[in-house]
Amino acid sequence: MKRRIVAVGAALLVLVGCAGNTASGGPKSPAVASPSGGSEPTVETSPTSVSGPWRAWTASLSSHEAHGSCGATAHQVVCATDSGGFVGRSRADGRVTWTVPAGDHGKSAGLVVDAADERAVTGVAGVLHAANLRTGTQAWTHQLPTGRAYFAVGAADGIVYALDAPDPFTGTAVLDAVRASDGTPLWHRTIAWSTGEPLAAFRGRVYTADGTRVTARDARSGDTVAAGPTGVECPHLVTGGHYLVCTGSPISAGDTFAPMRHLDPATLRPLPTPRNTADKPVRGVISEDGVLVLYEAGAEDTSAGNWNAYDLENDRRLWSTYATEADATVADGRFVTFTPVNDRTSRGRVITIDLHAGPQGTGTAAPRMSAAYPQTRGGEYPVVVAPGGDTGHVVVMARTHASLRSLPLP
Repeated sequence: MKRRIVAVGAALLVLVGCAGNTASGGPKSPAVASPSGGSEPTVETSPTSVSGPWRAWTASLSSHEAHGSCGATAHQVVCATDSGGFVGRSRADGRVTWTVPAGDHGKSAGLVVDAADERAVTGVAGVLHAANLRTGTQAWTHQLPTGRAYFAVGAADGIVYALDAPDPFTGTAVLDAVRASDGTPLWHRTIAWSTGEPLAAFRGRVYTADGTRVTARDARSGDTVAAGPTGVECPHLVTGGHYLVCTGSPISAGDTFAPMRHLDPATLRPLPTPRNTADKPVRGVISEDGVLVLYEAGAEDTSAGNWNAYDLENDRRLWSTYATEADATVADGRFVTFTPVNDRTSRGRVITIDLHAGPQGTGTAAPRMSAAYPQTRGGEYPVVVAPGGDTGHVVVMARTHASLRSLPLP
């Protein structure tokens, strides 16, 4: 979804720490043929190295990749094209190592890169595609009847979940569960679902939201095992780790929002929840140890607001920092996002903040900031991907001038 970014005053965040390595000193290597028919990508390598197999590099993307989405494991970068294909790239230099072509056209359901099951899965229009991450080959596909399309995908514990519905969407959808290894259908259920809501799966359950309440189903049978109680409003579900949080809807046109609710994953009943601000919730991430970092902004203009951190385990608000709307993730115990676009001294950089200490942290818990890169500028609408596995790197995808940059985690 395209984000609106405008300059609105001076940034209030004081950035502490040193800039990362620029990773731009290497020569350009020969052009590599594009696997999806776009312009030929080139790769710029860098002599910079870190402990482990990941390296700093930049790589251009084909137009099909730039209109899709990218993810990563500890071993490689994977991009899904807007035609349903896949491109695998080396973690060492960004070069294309394998491709799985496809020729579909339509809305994308996103990308799941599931390292545990060695699968990457994407849905484009009415076709669900899966690639084998180990061999770089097509694993399986599923074709929907004409008039239906995939809208969301998820995966956990050897099962891929895919949500499909009539296109255009009518409010009723079907949740399909298939075996990740070979695509064997396991079950399907007709459900109520709200456009844009995530599929969350962990600990033997899969969770869906319809804009009012959350429903939990058994991963093996698809049977409903819990539903949000009456009176607990859930316009939007934020998930991460093993946590579920209901917030106000980011697409609401009103000036008031439902209170934030931390839900028990077993019963879906509300747990003690830190009090949130009166601003509009726009996007959020949750760490494995239960820190929710939520971007909240004015209802009329979400281009500037604050990242607010909440400790879900101990029911308290931790910290807040000024920001302009940007993508974010969690890596190595730190919150990772981009510096405000209207801060002239530090814009266009990746910044990491200790999840518990916040922007006032000191020593090893102090905020850290990368150098400025072309890919991290606000006008590129950058997306940040954390490979995980203690790689010490993040990957930034720049959409405007289609490219990737792997850089050391600040």
